[in-house]
Amino acid sequence: MSALPPIRGHEDVRASLARAALAGELPGSLLLHGPPGVGKQRLGLWLAQLLACERPGGEPCGACVACRLALRLEHPDILWFFPIARPKASGGPDRLAEAMEEARAEELAARRENPWRRAAPGEPLGLFLPQIQTLRRYAATRPAMARRKVFLIGDAELLVPQESSPEAANALLKVLEEPPADTTFILTASDAESLLPTIRSRLLPVRLRPLPDEEVARCLVEERGTPPREAERIARLAQGAIGRALGFLPDDGEPGPLEALRQQALELLEAASAAPAMRRLAAALAVGPAGGRGAFTDLLEALSLWLRDLAATAAGAPEQVVNTDAADRLAALASRLPGADLAAANGIRLVEEARALAYGNVNPQLILAWLLRSLHATLSPTPPGR
Repeated sequence: MSALPPIRGHEDVRASLARAALAGELPGSLLLHGPPGVGKQRLGLWLAQLLACERPGGEPCGACVACRLALRLEHPDILWFFPIARPKASGGPDRLAEAMEEARAEELAARRENPWRRAAPGEPLGLFLPQIQTLRRYAATRPAMARRKVFLIGDAELLVPQESSPEAANALLKVLEEPPADTTFILTASDAESLLPTIRSRLLPVRLRPLPDEEVARCLVEERGTPPREAERIARLAQGAIGRALGFLPDDGEPGPLEALRQQALELLEAASAAPAMRRLAAALAVGPAGGRGAFTDLLEALSLWLRDLAATAAGAPEQVVNTDAADRLAALASRLPGADLAAANGIRLVEEARALAYGNVNPQLILAWLLRSLHATLSPTPPGR
């Protein structure tokens, strides 16, 4: 039984990669980049399976021993590294490396058990130096059964986050500078610009674009049993990314993590547009630091989307609204804010400034206090202090 969900979309990219692989012209190091949740790591695993397949064609055959092992995440020559939480381990660097490899194995087992497992937004994860040192040791060995080894490094921008170490990026750079001849490296990133320039220069970039809403909705219906109309609504919110769509699905009767952030962002927008100063401060303080920078930037992304919807509503373009279930609330907000379309556009720029501050390690609550006050001054016809 496959531990991986079926790959969907990106047919043109897959065809190009397959042609290059079959002709022996595939570069040894690639960067798959595109929006979060669009399927970069799944495509990387597909390419790894193709490279290991005993009877490759335009697609992996899916039937040979290598394909079956790849689909179960058990092929010894396909090594998937991804961000993890830093384990608590004592006993020096070697013990920490062992603990991280154990954590990676546990996560792989969890993904075999539930291929649709999703991490909470902003879960504080990183790609740490001991992981890359382990990768380099594996890279120095010969393939166990395939013609070559394939290393997939997911969310590679977390090689240089606040909670990891830039030494990890430098360690990876060394192996990319002199890669073993029988090895392929596939990195994925949502923000390619955050990678070290020296790493980017050694990778062939391959951009993945958002999937059609219809493809995302079809996946939710077929794989998750979502009612068709609800699948269409969520697909619009996910903006072409199946991985993001999963975050809007209910979880044990509770809103999904991205749905909870979406509702919180709407509350922030309404507080910024009409509330007195004390309520804006309370709204900022209500957003705690749990989840780290990632959760906060996800919240800012949701707020930016609400502002775009407000601008579209005020401009008389309801067909551009993504949060279609809140059309009445958006219309009410637009009706009481003079020049809401231009004000919302200015608000989006403020959110981008807040995002830059977040990447500069400024306290999220301080950022939100500033952002809500600035949004109030932009959106509200009343003086900002009231």
